Amino acid sequence: MKKVYIETLGCQMNKSDAERMYGMLEHCGYTQTEEPKEADMLIINTCSIRQLSEDKAYSAIGVWGKWKKTNPDLKIIFAGCVAQQAGKTLFQRAPYVDLVLGTQRLYELPSLVKRIEAGERVVSVEEKPFEESDIQINRVKSINAWVPIMEGCNNFCTYCIVPYTRGRERSRKPELILSEIKKALAEGFKEITLLGQNVDSYGKDLEGWNLSRLLREVNALEGKFRIRFVTNYPTDITDELIDTVLELDKVCEYFHIPMQSGDDYTLKKMNRRYDYATYKKICDHLRSRVKDVTITSDFIAGFPGETEEQFQNTLNAMSELELDYSNTAAYSPREKTVAAKWVDKYIDEDTKTERLARLNEHNRACCLKSNKKYVGREMEVLVEKHEIRKDKSVITGRTRNNKIVHIPYDKDITGEFINVKITNARTWYLNGEMI
Repeated sequence: MKKVYIETLGCQMNKSDAERMYGMLEHCGYTQTEEPKEADMLIINTCSIRQLSEDKAYSAIGVWGKWKKTNPDLKIIFAGCVAQQAGKTLFQRAPYVDLVLGTQRLYELPSLVKRIEAGERVVSVEEKPFEESDIQINRVKSINAWVPIMEGCNNFCTYCIVPYTRGRERSRKPELILSEIKKALAEGFKEITLLGQNVDSYGKDLEGWNLSRLLREVNALEGKFRIRFVTNYPTDITDELIDTVLELDKVCEYFHIPMQSGDDYTLKKMNRRYDYATYKKICDHLRSRVKDVTITSDFIAGFPGETEEQFQNTLNAMSELELDYSNTAAYSPREKTVAAKWVDKYIDEDTKTERLARLNEHNRACCLKSNKKYVGREMEVLVEKHEIRKDKSVITGRTRNNKIVHIPYDKDITGEFINVKITNARTWYLNGEMI
């Protein structure tokens, strides 16, 4: 068999897409390799959420283009969000690329591979999604299986490129989702994470379906395993969803709810459909109903026009809300988005870097405060790996509410559920001991 190497940048959705590509390519006569120089086909699976990710993609294929000069039969595929944006213009920048594959044409890959093997150069970035079938998926061997349940976004936040690269919201057919999950469980996966840019929107385009119903269907499958779902849009979290989380034994007490800014004026400029008071009410409501719930978030530093006072509101919000963890990033202008046009309001790079550093410091303080709450508690941990850390044998796993725990233990019991007493709290993880 020929060999294929895929380099994946960006989010869990991209990682899931890569697993699907490996599965489809196996039927085309390709086997996976971790060594790009050994490959007959190279695929870069790109992310355009920030400029740095886009730059990494072009840098990678620049190297591959040089390899192709000495190996003309090498096939290079440029896939993902940057491909969706660039389209046929990519051939001008990178004439050595054989296929430009957009996000919504993933399942067309087998037929496109046949065309490029025959000598064609192909662009497939149509916005109409290529119909999905029940395909083989070559998952990375781990404990957690990422399962997309929907794709796209209808919110059009002024900083975000996702609606332009992933298209409008559309739900996967429930029978395909359930079939995929059954296969993952049969392969030994112990945790299922349902993925979507806005999972709360699942089923809006399917009669009789929503996220709560899908969770019930997954929870009813046989076996001991966990269920998670990401990402939630704040105002789309319903009481029905909370009731479902409380009722179902396999669904974890974890919500990822991006806030982006703690300042009301900035939130309005971002086209987010809530203010600070509304977001706080959502967090308070979740904590009042769901014991030990973990709430994580996302924040942007240096949004166009952001004043020091407005940024301080974000720092205050992160602390006041007692968020358990937050992803942070400096603002990066994205072509086609509304905010990218506000050039006169751009924050200089030094200020953005300094604000991001302060944001990260607040994040560290929030994480440590959150973790300290669990010292002395007994918690269930799903073991994810075994390794030697500082000459000591350690197993690492996660609690139901997504806290990482390191436990001294001599044996590799990856995939097992164990009871652990938390003995110490660090910024990013907990220490524990077997009970």
